[in-house]
Amino acid sequence: MPDQSDWESKAANILKAELKRQGVTYAQLAELIGDKEPNVRNKLSRGKFSAAFLLQSLSAIGQTDLRLQ
Repeated sequence: MPDQSDWESKAANILKAELKRQGVTYAQLAELIGDKEPNVRNKLSRGKFSAAFLLQSLSAIGQTDLRLQ
């Protein structure tokens, strides 16, 4: 089973891919969710964020479906 850092990387990569697919920048995401761009950038670069942040971000960019493959 993958360790914690593998799961964190996977979550960050999924969110980054969805942002790219939707054409949304970190600055735009930050504005949509009411956060600051450096905070969003740090969360995604470290891969350390909650499931709530992931869901909030996906919802903010209009992503209603998520593939985990």
